[in-house]
Amino acid sequence: MREINETLSRAAACEKTVLPSGLTVLVRPMPGYGSVHAEYATRFGSIDRDFVLDGKPVHLPAGVAHFLEHKMFESEDGDAFSKYAKTGANANAFTSFDQTCYVFTATRQVDESLDILLSMVGRPYFTEATIQKEQGIIGQEIRMYDDNPDWRMLFALCGCLYENHPIRSDIAGTVESIAEITPEMLYDSCRAFYAPDNMVLAAAGDTTMERVLAACARHGLMEPRSTERVQRLWTPEPMTLVTTETTLKMPVSKPCFGLGFKEEPLPEGDLRTEALYDLILCCIVGGMSPLYRRLYDEGLVNPGFGGEVLRVDGCCCILFTGESDEPDTVRQLLLDEIARIRAEGVDREIFTLCKNEKYGQLIENLENVEDSASQMADFALSGQTVAQQITMLAGLTAEDADAALQHILCTDRMATMYIQPDGTAPQAGEDEEDDE
Repeated sequence: MREINETLSRAAACEKTVLPSGLTVLVRPMPGYGSVHAEYATRFGSIDRDFVLDGKPVHLPAGVAHFLEHKMFESEDGDAFSKYAKTGANANAFTSFDQTCYVFTATRQVDESLDILLSMVGRPYFTEATIQKEQGIIGQEIRMYDDNPDWRMLFALCGCLYENHPIRSDIAGTVESIAEITPEMLYDSCRAFYAPDNMVLAAAGDTTMERVLAACARHGLMEPRSTERVQRLWTPEPMTLVTTETTLKMPVSKPCFGLGFKEEPLPEGDLRTEALYDLILCCIVGGMSPLYRRLYDEGLVNPGFGGEVLRVDGCCCILFTGESDEPDTVRQLLLDEIARIRAEGVDREIFTLCKNEKYGQLIENLENVEDSASQMADFALSGQTVAQQITMLAGLTAEDADAALQHILCTDRMATMYIQPDGTAPQAGEDEEDDE
């Protein structure tokens, strides 16, 4: 097993350079591949709403990180998407709770695409007029999210679990909160979180470290930068819940449900415990678990039923969500299974199978340029490498899972969320036309 882990770690290795500006650059050359995928990521997400910048307290309304992601594609000399179109690159961006990432995939004119990426992120441009225009666009996006039951479920559960932590707020904010955004807020956010020493540039595919560093040099990233003094601020969060149950109605054809468990926040950089919790969920409701097979075979859940660990700074919770005509039955069977495994211990064979599945996911990602770059960037923002993640995974045992289960997934820190049909959604087969 040790030899296998060492082989996997070597396969996951990449080239790493920290530039004088503080930027971390990761490159995984993949000879024989015809494309390059690059990701430029910053440790700035929707939860970063209160901080001190050079002695000045800054408070951001909900949705600033996501709003800023949109605005980064604009500049005085044109839209970045138009520039990417000329190079043939496919570009995109996303914002999560704790990071913002700008990406492109290119098969030609890679240097030109790197220049567009580094320029748009390194030279932000905001005006009152362009902000006002974007408020209307993102307002429409927010209303679209409001119609998504999975999205509503996530934030409703977080709202039940958390009183103060900003994870309870939608990543995109609200129509009201984004109306408060000013150019000064966006520039403050850039100075605080878009500094090179808070960012990672990862590239994989048909490229080299020399090629990526040449692009960095063209954009001044080889020069030392003065570091802005940033202190994130957090309002203390009690371990009590806001409420234990909530229900809302939406135009869905089948009831949706969710169970959320509020856990103790994990120390910064503790990816080991997060991975252990993930393995525990795999043993309880993963595709190989007895409970999942029973629920699915009896038609009690849809294939999308499952669990996830949601962990960011100052927050850790475990969520189970899905669709079911009998949500209370599923809820009770899930609680019974958690209690059983807590008393008896995790099934050793299933634990090993789940662990091997996680290995497989890590290795599979290395064979795809997009996944490879994304994986490098994601772990780097957490202070780890893919190789370290593989080694850490190897050290997790079923006994570790048994010990963790004694203090997580407790019903006194559990909230239940229901989404009931409001009667407006078409039922299965209702909208099918009779051709006879």
